[in-house]
Amino acid sequence: MARKNTAKKGKGSQGFNRKNSEEFMQRNRSKTGVISTSSGLQYTVIDQAEGDAKPNEFDSVEVHQRIKLIDGTIVADTYKENWPEKFTRQESLLGYREGLQLMSVGDRYTFFLPHELAWGKRGAGSKIGPYATLIIDCRLVKIN
Repeated sequence: MARKNTAKKGKGSQGFNRKNSEEFMQRNRSKTGVISTSSGLQYTVIDQAEGDAKPNEFDSVEVHQRIKLIDGTIVADTYKENWPEKFTRQESLLGYREGLQLMSVGDRYTFFLPHELAWGKRGAGSKIGPYATLIIDCRLVKIN
């Protein structure tokens, strides 16, 4: 009798995720209000505050964030927990790092991170599969 493979795998297969992610980013690029950078990051501005200070590469930030996959699966949600996440820009994913430098305290953006700027071909545990695009709804609460 064969044993069942009970090891957890990341959400979605490589080929499936890669194809869906690329199609999503292509469709998203043409939506009204979506801005694309040369790296492939896409974002929309939801709320813009009056401040001018933006985090530099060595700053720590506090953010409220809702991280989702393109199928709507929520990976993390500090809005729901009502407890902001604290980290340095250097600790964040490449696409998130790029997006945060655009924001001032009080701004709220939605970032669309293609897999190249997120977890790439390896994914992250059982929640984020390989080649997954991430959607991050982020409000910059504080720069430290």
